[in-house]
Amino acid sequence: MIKRLAVIAGMLLAPSVADAFCGFYVAGSGEKLFNDATQVVLMRQGTRTVLAMQNHYQGPASEFAMVIPVPVVLKETDVKTLAADVFDKVDQMGSPRLVEYWEMDPCKPEPQYDEGAMTLNSAPASMGGSAMGSGSSHGVTIEAKFEVGEYKILILSAKDSTGLDTWLRGEKYQIPKDAEPLLRPYVEQGMKFFVAKVDPQKVKFEGNKAMLSPLRFHYDSEEFALPIRLGLANSSGTQDLVVNILAPHQRFEVANYKNVTIPTNIDVSAKMKDKFPAFYTALYDRTIEKNPGAVITEYAWDATTCDPCPGPNLDMGDFMTLGADVLEGPREQPTAYQNSDFVLTRLHARYGKSITNDLVFKTTHPISGGREHTVNKQGKLEEGAQKSDYNNFQARYAIRHVWTGPVACDAPIRGRWGGPDGNEGGFTPAPPATKLAFAPRGQVDLPAVVTTDIPELGIKAASRTIAAGGGFDPRPAKKKSGCGCSSSDSGGLVFGIGLVAFALRRRRPGPRTRTLEHR
Repeated sequence: MIKRLAVIAGMLLAPSVADAFCGFYVAGSGEKLFNDATQVVLMRQGTRTVLAMQNHYQGPASEFAMVIPVPVVLKETDVKTLAADVFDKVDQMGSPRLVEYWEMDPCKPEPQYDEGAMTLNSAPASMGGSAMGSGSSHGVTIEAKFEVGEYKILILSAKDSTGLDTWLRGEKYQIPKDAEPLLRPYVEQGMKFFVAKVDPQKVKFEGNKAMLSPLRFHYDSEEFALPIRLGLANSSGTQDLVVNILAPHQRFEVANYKNVTIPTNIDVSAKMKDKFPAFYTALYDRTIEKNPGAVITEYAWDATTCDPCPGPNLDMGDFMTLGADVLEGPREQPTAYQNSDFVLTRLHARYGKSITNDLVFKTTHPISGGREHTVNKQGKLEEGAQKSDYNNFQARYAIRHVWTGPVACDAPIRGRWGGPDGNEGGFTPAPPATKLAFAPRGQVDLPAVVTTDIPELGIKAASRTIAAGGGFDPRPAKKKSGCGCSSSDSGGLVFGIGLVAFALRRRRPGPRTRTLEHR
C-alpha cells in the first residue's frame, strides 16, 4: 500500500493517512492508481482565481488524464506548466516549525534597550466556444483543444452526467463505476471540464512514481472555492488536504465549515527535535478530535517575512510564477504589487467519504500568535491566536534548555532566553515539519512530551521545568531581515479543482456552517 496523506494542500500543496486528491487514477488494465501527494496553491484578487497544483501518482506507466471542473472555457493562454521547486518553497514557508532557546546566565545584568528604536520586524511594510467534431455525442461538446507541456488538453461541456460518463468510457477512460454521481452536481451547475491527457513518454519517473509538471490555470468567478468531492471515488477512508492561499493584504478562512487555529507556542521536551513531524501530527489529530469537521489554520503571515525563517523567503519571482502576473493590480499599474503585499494563508482539512460540500473561502480579519512575544512584565508569552492589525500567526513550538551553570548571585533572574552562545557544539536547527503526507502518526503521547499545558485540548503537561512559560525578551535576537532563531457564513461552490484523474487504455492503431466527516 502506498502512503497517502495526512495540505497541502498548499497550496499547494500536499501534504500516513490518505492525501486528498480531488479525483482518482485508474490503470489501463483496470488496476487503480493512487495519488499520494497533491500540493495546491491558490491566488485570489477580485474575481480572478489562479490555481497551481502539483500531483504525483504511483502505479503503471499507462496513459492517464486529469479532469478538473472549471467555471468557464479556458483558452491556451490561460494554462501553463511550472517548475516544481516553487511548491517546496511554499510548503516550507507555511509548515509548522520548531525553535530552540537557551536560558541566559541568571546572574547576568539585564540589558538596557532603546524603546524608541524598537520595531516589530515581522510586521508588514504596508498594510463559450463552438462544438468540435465527435465530442458532441452523448451531449458532450469539445469546446477547445490545445497542448501545454506534456499535456494534451480538452475543454468539455456536458448536458448531463450520464452522457459525460458514457463519453469518457467510450474514449477508453476506465473510470470507476461510481463516478457518475460525483460528476452530476458539477454538470448540473453548468461547469466545464478541463481534461489534461498525459503522454507518459514525456513524463519523468522516479521508480514507479510519475513526476508530473505542475499545472497552473486562471479564470474569473464571483465565488472562490475548491471542489473536493470528485476525489472521493478512490478514497479508502479519511483524507487530508493542505491548501495555501496567496492574496494581497488578505487572510482567508472557510465560509461553510468551522474554523479553528492550531494550538501554538507550546514548549516540548528536547527529544522531540528528532520526532518533530510525529509530534505535530499528534497535535493536529488531537485538535481535529476536539473539533470534528473543522478546517485548521496553520499559518497566516506576510509571505516575504518570517520569524523564525525555515528557509528562503518567497519573493516576487515566486509570486509571478504562481499567478501574480495575471492578477488585477492597482489601476494605474496593473499587477504592480510589492513583495510585502501578499499574505500566505495555510489551511489544513481532514474529511471522509460522506462529505457533501466543497470548500468555500472568504476573507477575514488578520490574526497574530505563535511568536516569542511577551504580554506582561513577568515574561508571559502570548497564547493562541488574537485579532491583530496584521497577519503574524504560525504553528511554532519550542525546546528550552535551562541554565545548568553556576548561580552565584543573591537575586538571579530566571526565564530569560536566547540563541546558542557558541558552547553548544555543532548546533543544528530543527527543520520544519514539511511533507506531512509522509509524517509518522500515533507515535507521540502529547502529555508526556509537552512542558506547558494545552488547555484548549484539555492536555496537562506531565513534567515541567523553569523553561515552561518562562519569559523572553525577543529584542536582542531581532534582525532587520525578519528571520530569527535559525530555524460561519454560508457560501456556494465556485469552481473546482475537483481534479479527477483517469487512466487511458491505449488504443490499437487505426450554505450553512457544517462539519466535515471525521474518522
